[in-house]
Amino acid sequence: MIKLAELLKPPRRNLTWAVAASLTLHAVLLSIHFELPKRLEQATERALDVVLVNRKSAKRPSKAQAMAQANLDGGGNTDENRRVSTPLPASLHTREGDSLVEARKRVTEMETQQQQLMMQLIAKKSIGASPEHAEISPRALTPVSGLDLQSRALAIARLEGQISKSFEEYNQRPRRKFIGARVEEYRFAQYVDDWRQKVERIGNLNYPESAKGRLYGSLVLTVIIKSDGTVVGIDINRSSGHKVLDEAARRVVDMASPYAQFPEAIRRDTDIIEITRTWTFTRSDQMATH
Repeated sequence: MIKLAELLKPPRRNLTWAVAASLTLHAVLLSIHFELPKRLEQATERALDVVLVNRKSAKRPSKAQAMAQANLDGGGNTDENRRVSTPLPASLHTREGDSLVEARKRVTEMETQQQQLMMQLIAKKSIGASPEHAEISPRALTPVSGLDLQSRALAIARLEGQISKSFEEYNQRPRRKFIGARVEEYRFAQYVDDWRQKVERIGNLNYPESAKGRLYGSLVLTVIIKSDGTVVGIDINRSSGHKVLDEAARRVVDMASPYAQFPEAIRRDTDIIEITRTWTFTRSDQMATH
């Protein structure tokens, strides 16, 4: 047992020496301090500023503001102390959709010109003005292509044809006068009153036998009369509810025709008169219009 203890003592002694040596070495290293040279402490950061220029001068600037690929002693378009941010020339600012805006503007101008041409055609047709009087002062317009000019010419030709057709139809259309139960102008009031007296006289003389003592009611009827007094149409606007009375009113109108021709006071501006009145068949077997 004693020999075994003696054998273990040397390794413990070696470990103690190793730990002591390590502590001594670390103490020495921690006691060492490093200091930067004074030049490094006073040094400041200086960036290399390089720009691109689109011009050059033979003279080298005395105080250069930046580095560049060529010498440039002054330049630009302002006297202020500024430095160009890009060597490229200023470009026109464009936005997405500019082409669409221009196209709409062009269409608007074409529509405006078309409306002017339309008014010119109407002026020629209505007042018979000469081309030099009806001409509209020209103005600068956006240049258009040949296809646009062809389309515009076709559209103008169609409009001119439609205007001409409309004027012909209007000139051929008879001048009508619609007369209801109330008439203010004497020339029409007198004619309608004469017509009323005639149809009531004929109607009472030819009252329908099948309706006497049995049927009564009222209906709204329109009689269309030409300037020569002939009847060109009979329209029942509201039925009486009895076919016998409706047919009796039609028959009275036919029996009383032809009526008097239009007097000169009416014929000068009227070709057809439409008289709308209420026809009443009473319980006393009498007929009246009002």
